[in-house]
Amino acid sequence: MKSINPNNHSTVNVKDRELSKSLNWHASSTTQIFSHLNVDEHQGLSHAEATARLAQHGANALPEHARRPAWFRFCLQFHNPLIYVLLVAGLITLALNDYIDAGVIFAVILVNAMIGFIQEGKAEQALEAVRNMLAQHARVLREGDRHEISAKELVPGDIVILESGDKVPADLRLFKTKNLKVNEAALTGESLPTEKNTPAVSEDAAIGDRHTMAYSGTIIAIGHAHGVVVETGVNTEIGRIGTLVGEIKSLSTPLTRRLDQLAKQITLVIIMISAITFLYGRYINEMPPLEIFLAVVGLAVAAIPEGLPAIVTIILAIGTRSLASNKAIIRRLPAVETLGSVSVICSDKTGTLTKNEMTAVRVVLADCNIEITGSGYSPEGGFHCNNKSIDASANAAVAQLVRCALLCNDARIEHKPDENVWSLIGDPTEGALLALAHKSGLDTESELQRYPRIDTIPFESEQQFMVTLHHDHNGQYFAFIKGAPERIFSLCKTQAEAKDIDLAYWTKQMEQLASEGDRVLGLAKYIFPSEKNSISLSDISQQFELLGLVGIIDPPREEAIQAIAECKQAGIMVKMITGDHAVTAAAIGQKLGLNADNALTGAQIEKLSDEALKTSVMQTDIFARASPEHKLRLISALQSLGYQVAMTGDGVNDAPALKSADIGIAMGMKGTDAAREASDLVLTDDNFATIARAVREGRAVFDNIKKSLLFLLPTNGGQSGVIILSVFAGIAMPITAGQILWVNMVTAVTLALALAFEPAEKNVMHYPPRPSNEPLITNTLITRVIFVSILMIAVTFIAFEWELSRGSSIEIARTAAVNMLVVGELVYLFNIRHFTTSAFNTETLLGNPTAIVVSILLISFQLLFTYAPVMQSMFQSQGLDMLSWLVIISLGIVKFFIVEVEKAIWRYYKVTRM
Repeated sequence: MKSINPNNHSTVNVKDRELSKSLNWHASSTTQIFSHLNVDEHQGLSHAEATARLAQHGANALPEHARRPAWFRFCLQFHNPLIYVLLVAGLITLALNDYIDAGVIFAVILVNAMIGFIQEGKAEQALEAVRNMLAQHARVLREGDRHEISAKELVPGDIVILESGDKVPADLRLFKTKNLKVNEAALTGESLPTEKNTPAVSEDAAIGDRHTMAYSGTIIAIGHAHGVVVETGVNTEIGRIGTLVGEIKSLSTPLTRRLDQLAKQITLVIIMISAITFLYGRYINEMPPLEIFLAVVGLAVAAIPEGLPAIVTIILAIGTRSLASNKAIIRRLPAVETLGSVSVICSDKTGTLTKNEMTAVRVVLADCNIEITGSGYSPEGGFHCNNKSIDASANAAVAQLVRCALLCNDARIEHKPDENVWSLIGDPTEGALLALAHKSGLDTESELQRYPRIDTIPFESEQQFMVTLHHDHNGQYFAFIKGAPERIFSLCKTQAEAKDIDLAYWTKQMEQLASEGDRVLGLAKYIFPSEKNSISLSDISQQFELLGLVGIIDPPREEAIQAIAECKQAGIMVKMITGDHAVTAAAIGQKLGLNADNALTGAQIEKLSDEALKTSVMQTDIFARASPEHKLRLISALQSLGYQVAMTGDGVNDAPALKSADIGIAMGMKGTDAAREASDLVLTDDNFATIARAVREGRAVFDNIKKSLLFLLPTNGGQSGVIILSVFAGIAMPITAGQILWVNMVTAVTLALALAFEPAEKNVMHYPPRPSNEPLITNTLITRVIFVSILMIAVTFIAFEWELSRGSSIEIARTAAVNMLVVGELVYLFNIRHFTTSAFNTETLLGNPTAIVVSILLISFQLLFTYAPVMQSMFQSQGLDMLSWLVIISLGIVKFFIVEVEKAIWRYYKVTRM
């Protein structure tokens, strides 16, 4: 293997990728790295060497992953046991030349498939979003000259030049920096830009603490730097996240699992009952083959709730629309119901639980600790000392401090009156200080005119402070300084009232603020004895007067605090998983009402086995310095304990976790494309409180699906029971296969549809989440289904036999039986609007206007079925007289009262859910 002579740009072989991984880039010295990568920092690579390395390492881009073709996704919509049975029934019906019934069956199957196909077509775009985060161009040093190249052409060993506003094009080890701060919020979750420098850090440093590295996809906030490319493409941090997203399989939702289980159960029961009925009718009752075959087909059609997939889809779609009106966008329909099953919400901190707007919340003076109200960059807020409001402009000590905060500052805050938004231009910490000054009543333009700035010493990490020089038009010259408290203390001789500085007091106050998660800044002032027209580091010595300390924090959202309390009331745990420091995360967690004891860091998580992590994850709500892998392990641990996990987030670092969670919830305003595309739910207002409303909607959706089952299954049970009883009793069937399909279709598009608009039950957020393994058909539900099915069979046979007993034709008797089934379902709709609550109240009629509308529509359909000539010829129906209708309606009322008695029994035994 040849080495590279920096002064001789000949084509040489580079070290292979495995060798390049032998170094910890952030923990190695620049000398080691340049030697390892065979590159000179002043010359860069030769063009020939760059070409050779590009051929070996590949393009600096994420690979494309194959996706399922559209035709395959469409075919998968038919992969369901119920659909198989319906297809067989449709084909048999078609073979028997019963084109109307066959057409209806195939139409139901096709509509259901199209709905599922369209919804699935909008998913699986997370990789593309991550890929788009990569920078498009890069400035590199090659053969000693600067060149701008496509970021895809970068290779390990390239020297890259970074300036303010640049997007970092690859993972770089920095070797030259000047006032460099990098915005890594999308990667680490930290609110503030991270200061960068060149000395090596420890090998076990978390991503957010690797100050020697600039990672692909992050943004240069201020300053400039030179760095050497150490990783490209899939080996970068962004690439690793993209790989994680690609490796994660989309999880099935609780609803899809429950529906699959239900479909298999119903299919098995239908096959068994159909086989038994066929054998009994053919060999015991000796029915003609064609007649018993048609009866069994009718039985299969009657037993299959073919309207269920469409009704479930409609319920989910209505829930989606309701959520959208409440600023939550669903990307996958089944995710609506998943919300109702969530038992743990794992939330990112920055921008989700907090405002992502740095805010000065505390000011420490020599004689008072002042609480600052208000949040963000708005000037709204006040100053409170000992629970009493103070006038900042009338308090000399406060006035001096906020003036320093305003004048020793390069940020700007702009107000957009149309949107009532205050936006920051500049460093977030300086924005917090500027907002603090505005809350005191100071105006930036007025203060700058009154105290013009003469000169500046900009902030640099080496000196840890910023200084500005001003005059007051009256011959007085003074300097304001702000920076790290320890550094400011070392430069201060006095404090308020010219007293000697009390270092013990100020150190204690600084440590107290830091323990509460605040970022602490010291502010001071020095008045020069004579005219001063410039300032330099030689002018900075221990001569300043300490004005005070300012505690700055990214404050929690007030609505998030309330939402977390609501989630806890609903039996939902909330976990904060963030890339921020443990102290800061714990402080925010306490304010949010979370258990901040025993906060776990990413380094601690790495040392835990999977079994130990399952224990630790239940002992705290705070997880700090978490990488994408840590988030995945935490979610996996919770899921292995049987919890349904929702993950909220807004950064690129959240994308794998969002996709692996049972439901991923992304922020729509400040969130990245990667997070939004990996999610199931997007909050358009970035408000954690919206999640509580979404959970309530999800629970209502699941309840309505259960009510649809409680409505449809007794209908199918009653219809199939009528056929089974007819075959076993050896009597004429009270209803034909075509009439069965008519009842199923008209009730599905009318009565069952009304349940999709059913409002949530009272106290829906006062009970714990349903277990993820709880089947759709619970013991209480199956008891209700069997009970109502028996009632449906009984009243149908009574109506049918009564018509035959009075000499009516078989067609009239069957028409009466069909109408009896429909009336039985009509009254049952009002029974089932609440699981066990009594229907004897006005809310039963007025609580869901859609129920009244569809009832009227159904009555119209049945009148057409009974009296319209075209319907009579199609379904072999006949007109009924008044007496027939009186008997049918009377039987319906009796059935209604009997079901209410059954509900009263459930209430007696304290059963409120099915």
